[in-house]
Amino acid sequence: MRYLTDRKRAVGKGASGSGTEHFWWMTMSSVALAFLVPTFIFTFGSAIGGTQEEVVAHFARPFPAILTALVTLVGMRHFAKGAQVMLEDYTAGSLRKGLVIFVYSLSYLLTAIVLYALGKMVFMDTAAQMLNQ
Repeated sequence: MRYLTDRKRAVGKGASGSGTEHFWWMTMSSVALAFLVPTFIFTFGSAIGGTQEEVVAHFARPFPAILTALVTLVGMRHFAKGAQVMLEDYTAGSLRKGLVIFVYSLSYLLTAIVLYALGKMVFMDTAAQMLNQ
C-alpha cells in the first residue's frame, strides 16, 4: 500500500491543476516585456515620421525586426493567458468558452498580421535593393 502525505498529493496542483506553471509563465513574460517594450518604443519611435521607404528600410534591419517580432509574440501570448484568467474568474458556462476562444483567436490574428507585415517589409526592402543594383 502506498502512503501519500497531504503535501505529496498537493505538489504541482493549483486550483486548475497547473497554477504554478501559469504563474511562472506570466512572471517570466512580464519580466521579458519589462525590458522589451521600452526598447521597442525607442526603436519604433525612431521610425515615426519617416517616409514609407525609410520605415521599410528601418524594419528590414535585423534588430528592429527581431525586436518587433519578440514583443508581438511574447506580448500577445501574455495578453491571451492573462485575459483567459480574467475571463475564467468573472464569466461562466458557454460565454466563458466563447470569450476565451475569441481572445486566443484575436491574439493569434494580431500576431499573424504583425509577422506578415514584418516579412513583407523585409521582402520589399530586399527586392528594392536588388532592383537598385
